[in-house]
Amino acid sequence: MDRLRQDSLTALGVISGTSMDGIDVSIVTSDGRDAVRFGAGASYPYRDETRAALQALIAQAERAMTEPLVELEAEVTTDHLAAIRRFIAEQHLDPASIDLVGLHGQTVYHRPQQRFTRQLIDGPAIAAALGIATVDRFRHADVEAGGEGAPFAPLYHRALAQGMEQPVMVLNLGGVANVTWIEGEEVIAFDTGPASALLDDFVLRRLGRPYDADGALAASGRIHEDLVAAFMENPFFDRPAPKSLDRNEFHRRAQIVEPLSDADGAATLAAFTVESLVAALRHVPRAPRRWLVGGGGRLNHHLMQRLRTRLGVPVEPVEAAGWDGDALEAQLFAYLAIRSVKSLPLSLPGTTGVPRPLTGGRLNRA
Repeated sequence: MDRLRQDSLTALGVISGTSMDGIDVSIVTSDGRDAVRFGAGASYPYRDETRAALQALIAQAERAMTEPLVELEAEVTTDHLAAIRRFIAEQHLDPASIDLVGLHGQTVYHRPQQRFTRQLIDGPAIAAALGIATVDRFRHADVEAGGEGAPFAPLYHRALAQGMEQPVMVLNLGGVANVTWIEGEEVIAFDTGPASALLDDFVLRRLGRPYDADGALAASGRIHEDLVAAFMENPFFDRPAPKSLDRNEFHRRAQIVEPLSDADGAATLAAFTVESLVAALRHVPRAPRRWLVGGGGRLNHHLMQRLRTRLGVPVEPVEAAGWDGDALEAQLFAYLAIRSVKSLPLSLPGTTGVPRPLTGGRLNRA
């Protein structure tokens, strides 16, 4: 019997997010619907040379639409393979117990309006190296059908949110922020705007640090409300959901904070992130009773406190619901890999704007 036809499958999920701060790996056992059991998660850094090459590409992201990037994709694949092998060893897993590996890869260019998205990863090479089937190219079918190609977390969020008081909003604060609004079977999802990307790049440029630890720099600065208002004039915020955003979409506009001090620039960019999240309420039927926050931004005390103040409802890390915020996105692509091999939808009209519920992903057998 083909093991991928079993009711319940065990999959590893692997992703490097738009912040490029590491390769996340986690494990999920699921029927691809509502039965979800997740295990440990871990994160492994890129080699310095891989990260530097990715950052150089992101600075000229249009190259990703035309250049083959064979060497860079091979380096990204090598780092992903090393991360998977380390995870299997550290968690004392039997490789024979793993049915599938879901590989998101590294997004380097996302332009759904041009029906184009690109994630660097060589799924067939990893399947061959591990002797385990892989699924990659999760976003391609959605984008080719006219969808936004993001966000892809909503169906996993819905599976996890069963039995909660609703409506509930699940917020992912990565390089780009996205939300999932859930009430019963109804799901609405969309990217809300930049989350950590602008602030991380600003702090790296000014101070050589990868991020503003705990939001301390932003908390020490003065918010320039006129610049926040200028950011919020972008028509993206009024576009109806679903919608998605490229990591670098606001970077040219972010030059308006360059004359500010380090602290004031960080404070202003953090305030912009908060206001962009408040603007998400324009696109849901009614305000959620609770926000659950995943992604690295949930560890930013300053951001979380400002969100609580602005929203006036509980805003909590996803750990408050018993979820693992560090592993959530990796779990997601394990879960979607299982759905993919079962030909179940990965996206819906209400999550990406795709014309109909649509499966996706490419299966690479070992």
